[in-house]
Amino acid sequence: MKELLNKWNQLSLVKRIIIGLIIGIILAITIPQQAKPIVILGSLFVGALKAIAPILVFFLIMSAISQHKSGHETNMKSIIFLYLIGTFSAGLVAVIISFMFPVTLTLAKSAENVSPPGGVVEVLKTLLMNIVDNPVKALSTANYIGILSWAIFFGFALKNASDSTKTIIANFSDATSTIVRWVINLAPLGIMGLVFDSISTNGITTLLGYGKLLIILIGCMIFVALVVNPLIVFLNIHRNPYPLVFKCLKESGITAFFTRSSAANIPVNLGLCERLGLDKDTYSVSIPLGSTINMAGAAVTISVLTLAAVHTLGITVDIGTAFILSVLSAVCACGASGVAGGSLLLIPVACSLFGIPNDIAMKVVGVGFIIGVLQDSCETALNSSTDVLFTATAEFAKRRKEEKKELVAYK
Repeated sequence: MKELLNKWNQLSLVKRIIIGLIIGIILAITIPQQAKPIVILGSLFVGALKAIAPILVFFLIMSAISQHKSGHETNMKSIIFLYLIGTFSAGLVAVIISFMFPVTLTLAKSAENVSPPGGVVEVLKTLLMNIVDNPVKALSTANYIGILSWAIFFGFALKNASDSTKTIIANFSDATSTIVRWVINLAPLGIMGLVFDSISTNGITTLLGYGKLLIILIGCMIFVALVVNPLIVFLNIHRNPYPLVFKCLKESGITAFFTRSSAANIPVNLGLCERLGLDKDTYSVSIPLGSTINMAGAAVTISVLTLAAVHTLGITVDIGTAFILSVLSAVCACGASGVAGGSLLLIPVACSLFGIPNDIAMKVVGVGFIIGVLQDSCETALNSSTDVLFTATAEFAKRRKEEKKELVAYK
């Protein structure tokens, strides 16, 4: 048994996750009733990640900023620019593909017991209020905008603190990171439970009626992940982007696909950034920030489902309005985390651009909930993996510029 455990631990985490994934699928297909208790493994895994992630983010950011040395530059401006351009590009791609392959919907049921925001202003207001949320409440409710803002405030306030105080904060940060590594090592068991629950509960029959819509949605996300994002990366680092792209998709996208939570995937992304040798001062801030505003998958979802409603109702759309939709979907996507229900509940905001009544828009949201098993999984995988991708891109681009300067100086 000990030898078997040693061999298991020698396997990479990705290989262990794939094994857990395969076992979960086999159990869901062959003995769904008898294997039902393993569902608790998935709930425990996601619950543990969600519980520890807010504490990790708070101490990491506070520690990084308080110990930041003057003169040591970070890449936050470049990273935020990449986040915004990536989200806008995803929305634009979704609009173009939706016009090339128009899809209509059968609007039977609306989403019940949910209320969308009144408009973009309300979305932005919610985000601003989250910034000044009570820090204790922010930690308990996993409000990452609030956690991020208070961690930054405390970090700057502690810059002039004694070395012993900074050491204590760093020790708390390291201890939390260790706990996170323990939790992530349980990912194979957690994902086995998650995939078993997904297949045994939902199956694929409920999704077949929305096959074309799912193909458009997932196709857009794949195009963004494998064409648009690599192009953005190449323009910044001027070398083959695909090794980095595939590494981020493999090590971040897989876990995000099954946890369906950007917040739960923050510890995974922080670990990947560490393995890539990135600057801790930068990624400890950029990763939690990315889980809030870097929402390419959400922009795709909002654009595709809104235009599906437009095509269903036979509304004519000109090029100018389509471009405005791309911008609006990007703005809404950045604010998705500030609204209960995520990207789906921002669809009525985008639908209002075309004069679509709220009751019809909510029926579109209902369709989104039906296909949410796959839509949300793919959306989260794209969003979360891109956080690491753009953080790494900004740092590699900076290193390239520094090497170029050194070469010029040497000559």
